[in-house]
Amino acid sequence: MFRNKRVVITGGAQGIGRCLAERFAAEGARVWVLDKQPTAFENAAITPVLGDIAVKETLEAFAARVAAEGRVDVLVNNALPLMKGMDSCSYEEFSYALAVGVTAPFYLCKLLAPHFAEGAAVVNISSSRDRMSQAQTESYTAAKGGIAALTHALAMSMAGRVRVNSVSPGWIETRGNTWSG
Repeated sequence: MFRNKRVVITGGAQGIGRCLAERFAAEGARVWVLDKQPTAFENAAITPVLGDIAVKETLEAFAARVAAEGRVDVLVNNALPLMKGMDSCSYEEFSYALAVGVTAPFYLCKLLAPHFAEGAAVVNISSSRDRMSQAQTESYTAAKGGIAALTHALAMSMAGRVRVNSVSPGWIETRGNTWSG
């Protein structure tokens, strides 16, 4: 289904993003992963790019690199915002969480907009936490609420050319731990 498709994923070094990158590649896609954590993939169809998506110049360089190689069929905005709360989150950390969770997805969509293939898709990873908050998670919760709202606005702005949706998972075990009740 994804043979010869071109996929971009932020936050793909581990967890949900890594699983998505590996699955897209297994289905025949060419995948670019942008993450601030260095990582390696066994599948040559996955190109990891090291960089912090909260930095404007990182997004611009990454988008230019991806666009130079052709169209984009899928963009997955998955990078994990900082999760801190009232007791420990500084102004700078809260701003950083919003930069990762809202500003970067917006700007990457804007940069890649001229390069989206007809019928392309943007998938924003939100969270059930944007509606079911936990104590001491204000930075994460605000960023996830922001990406949910941004998804709707982008869907309206890009209607007819690019499908824009969000997925709001709850807790997902991504480290292979076994839990018992």
